[in-house]
Amino acid sequence: MQKTPLKLRVAHLYPDLLNIYGDMGNIATIEKRLKWRDIEVEVSKITAGTTINADDYDLFFAGGGQDNQQILAANELMKNGMELMKAAQAGKPMLVICGSYQLFGKYYLTADGQKLRGISILDVHTEAGDSRFIGNVTAVCDFLPIRTIVGFENHSGLTYLGEDAEPLFKVKVGYGNNGADKTEGARFNNVFGTYLHGPVLPKNPHFCDYLIELALNTKYNCKIPLLPLNDEIEYYAHEARICAKY
Repeated sequence: MQKTPLKLRVAHLYPDLLNIYGDMGNIATIEKRLKWRDIEVEVSKITAGTTINADDYDLFFAGGGQDNQQILAANELMKNGMELMKAAQAGKPMLVICGSYQLFGKYYLTADGQKLRGISILDVHTEAGDSRFIGNVTAVCDFLPIRTIVGFENHSGLTYLGEDAEPLFKVKVGYGNNGADKTEGARFNNVFGTYLHGPVLPKNPHFCDYLIELALNTKYNCKIPLLPLNDEIEYYAHEARICAKY
């Protein structure tokens, strides 16, 4: 009997609005690592004005954006907030970066006092800071087989975690969420918010594979091990970005 081929459907949220700092490279990485394993992948670009049906997708991604685009994205997310919450509660993995990370929280208070409502999937809130956090980040985590994570941050927002969010990473070099508590990003269920650009997934293939495994396991309701890949080049890039003082 021929086995049914595996397939993941990926929703790329608002690439027309949230598309700075190379974050689209994360989608390319997800696609490649699936195709290299002969897993079918379908990426749908969810542009402004599109109505989302949570049942149509297995994995969600959103990148960062400038202030004006972030305001537009906030309005779009509010329209689809219930469906995205439904997907999050079903355990479907989501990776949201920088501006979209802020909008998946409760609110973002801008420098001019404007309060952008978020969709409250993550129990975080963000306030505009007086200075900008820019530079390479080295962090660690306890849920991946390789503990180190590298990336590049560029944000002025200060994000604070509530009781229902746990830090995604612990900062060793860099600023992270707010420059004070050494946390980076936030996690709730299988929703992951982070400030790390770079893009983050090509230089951290272990994180990418973790998201893929979560998506497959959730969709097919069983544990599906991934075939190993030759990641020599990927981990060369990873090691090259680990800050020397770590």
